[in-house]
Amino acid sequence: MSREIFVYKSLIPASAKEVFNWHKRNGAFERLAPPWVDFKILNRHGGIEDGAYVVLAISSGPITIKWTLEHKDYVEGRQFCDYQVEGPFAFWEQVHRVEPETDNSCYLQDTVEYELPAGGLGDLAGGRIIHHELENLFKFRHRTLIQDIVYAKEANIRPIRVLVSGSTGLIGSALVPYLTTQGHEVTRLLRNGSKVSDHDHNERIRWDPYEPKIDTNRLEGYDAVVHLAGDNIGSERWTDVKKKRVIYSRLKPTQVLCQALNQLEKPPAVLVCASAIGIYGDRGVETLVEESASGEGFLADTCLQWEAAARGVDTDIRLVNLRFGVVLSPKGGALHKMLLPFQMGGGGPIGSGQQFFSWIDIDDALGAIFHSIINGTVSGPVNAVSPYPVPNADFARVLGKIVGRPALVPMPAFAARAMFGQMADECLLASQKVLPGKLTETNYEFRYPYLEPSLRHVLGKFMD
Repeated sequence: MSREIFVYKSLIPASAKEVFNWHKRNGAFERLAPPWVDFKILNRHGGIEDGAYVVLAISSGPITIKWTLEHKDYVEGRQFCDYQVEGPFAFWEQVHRVEPETDNSCYLQDTVEYELPAGGLGDLAGGRIIHHELENLFKFRHRTLIQDIVYAKEANIRPIRVLVSGSTGLIGSALVPYLTTQGHEVTRLLRNGSKVSDHDHNERIRWDPYEPKIDTNRLEGYDAVVHLAGDNIGSERWTDVKKKRVIYSRLKPTQVLCQALNQLEKPPAVLVCASAIGIYGDRGVETLVEESASGEGFLADTCLQWEAAARGVDTDIRLVNLRFGVVLSPKGGALHKMLLPFQMGGGGPIGSGQQFFSWIDIDDALGAIFHSIINGTVSGPVNAVSPYPVPNADFARVLGKIVGRPALVPMPAFAARAMFGQMADECLLASQKVLPGKLTETNYEFRYPYLEPSLRHVLGKFMD
């Protein structure tokens, strides 16, 4: 049996105090968790101080492993450590060390000492794989930390209070730790019966989004409201019942929320309400910006009604309708569904492959929300998409390249329609070449404007 030592070190453009305090904030663990790892927090106690611990369930296919990590050797402002109490390694100990470089910069060093199970056989079977995975893990963690800290310093705003509906969805679950690690206070607006981990430390307000009975007293004093709630359009085939549920889950909660906000003595400065680029319909190679006319179809009609409902909020509350493109994250949405077929070598273009695919990295989806909150010149419809949409065939080729499989198995249009019905025509075969006009005009700086770096970021397949 042999123990290996892995070290990853980065220069962070922030003081040692800022970096250490960032790690102490609520949501730091979730913010730095790699999106390509399927994990669930089973139990958690404390933060990063001595005696704090976290119990994880990590899944890969049908296999789930329990991993218990406990913190020790805490030194305020300098280091914290975690070691394995129970889990997949014969030994695991990780030291997070922050060392000042100047008053405004520091080095963050992660040192992992580990031993694989099964002795020499484990080293032979998994040694190189573990080292490669650790390299990708800490590249992701350090890059995310640097980007967040730099952006927070450039934004330079006081801590704000944000109310978030739909906080358990794909975007919402990432938005909450994104905000709290920047020092902002988040309250989850949760449906009655909606489940959130007992170990989540954010405040909660319960509501019935279909009944105007919300306690408006608890909504007073928020700086911003982010409304992301709505039934998942891709969860099942579009039957008449499903389509009614999709529309109703967007219109009624939006109406109820706007009515409640209009009654407040201290209303929020801004309401950021989700929408989608489906509002443009199937438009071929036409370049689409916020001023472009809406299109035809179920999604276009739904988005039109959704945005109209949001305009019921009082005019002294700045309204932003974020028209999201396909949000890239392996945790959910389109990429999650595509990933396994591509990894098995069964991926490829859909239909002609020439239809435009307008996408946005999950971190830029979060950035667009925050930019909309803090930039008072942003209002009305805003396209939350990358500046560089790609044809579907190009998306398939790049994804296949990154997962190391040829993307040569096309899905003909008739097959897509047979499998998905109307959803195929409006989501898979429709062409929408959408550009982020207002984000660009208001100087939003994309972290991942190009497709390949974005996919490498969310899938942990870094090149350098």
